[in-house]
Amino acid sequence: MIERRPLEKLGGDRLDWLDTRHHFSFAGYHDPARMNWGALRVRNDDTIAPSTGFAPHPHADMEIITYVREGAITHEDSLGHRGRTEAGDVQVMSAGTGIRHAEYNHEPGPTTIFQIWILPNRRGEPPSWGTKPFPKGERTGRFVALASGLPGDAEALPIRAEARVLGATLKAGDSTEYSLGAGRMAYLVPAKGRVEVNGVGLNPRDGAAIRDETVLRVTAIDDAEVVLVDAAP
Repeated sequence: MIERRPLEKLGGDRLDWLDTRHHFSFAGYHDPARMNWGALRVRNDDTIAPSTGFAPHPHADMEIITYVREGAITHEDSLGHRGRTEAGDVQVMSAGTGIRHAEYNHEPGPTTIFQIWILPNRRGEPPSWGTKPFPKGERTGRFVALASGLPGDAEALPIRAEARVLGATLKAGDSTEYSLGAGRMAYLVPAKGRVEVNGVGLNPRDGAAIRDETVLRVTAIDDAEVVLVDAAP
């Protein structure tokens, strides 16, 4: 089962500093049929204006992955961490017992990000933060784990969840496959380009809610950049 969720039908909001689209219920957008997809709780598509950002605010018991599409995001938190994550790279914040953080766009132009929140399978642990570059050339034609709590993903940023976030870049006409374990649920979004997933067409930034599929075959119609979440049910 693959359900296409077009970008233009997503919830969201437009502020003077933020244009945001929500694949699941979040903030002022509520849809009881779209609360989560397995352990995946939030999948936001944000465009942040220059010299603005998310002011300090708290989180607890959530794995928060930020995939930067364009520009860069600068992170600050109550543990003293500070770092800048550029386009194509990823940061992970494990909120654990509690953390305050801010995310700013200090760049001259807009910054666009995907925010991905995954429910943890362990609570009561100290909060943490990390960032890592993932060169797009190293994921040409294949999926690479960017953040993961599953065995075998030693090069990915660690998360405390039975899930992984993966990225792939594909040239127009090329395909790649991903095996989805029994009972697993996946959510795929092309950051750029049009793709087909097992024959279902997606435009840039559309969502595809996937379950009961053994193998995902992703074919690029245009040059494409794809982000996939594989989550426990």
